This record gives sequence, structure tokens and C-alpha cells, in this order.
Amino acid sequence: MPKLKTHKGAKARFKFSGSGKTLRMKRMSSHLRRNKAKRTRRMFDDTVSTAPTDIAKVHRLLPYG
Repeated sequence: MPKLKTHKGAKARFKFSGSGKTLRMKRMSSHLRRNKAKRTRRMFDDTVSTAPTDIAKVHRLLPYG
């Protein structure tokens, strides 16, 4: 069976934690950032676990994650 290709866009957007959870960054974090409140900008720094409904899709795009 041939090797599976990694989706490069998904590779840039998703990371895997040490325990195997899929992590992502929050959206709307970079564009027009200086107009946002400091509290909002701070909240964008955290990584969030991916929704359970999307995990299967992410694992299909990143087969060797």
C-alpha cells in the first residue's frame, strides 16, 4: 500500500499534544489586532483542543500525526 500524503495546510494549523489530543489556535487573531482589546488579544495566545466532531477529519488529513 502506498504512503499517505500529509495535508500541508492542516499541518500548519493543527498540532498534537503529548497525550495525543488535537490542538488548534483560535481564529481572528492576527487581522486588525491593534483595534482589539488587550484582554481579547491575550485570549488568542492559548491553544484550544479541537471539537470532537472535527477530530476524525483532522486525523484523515494528518495520517502520521
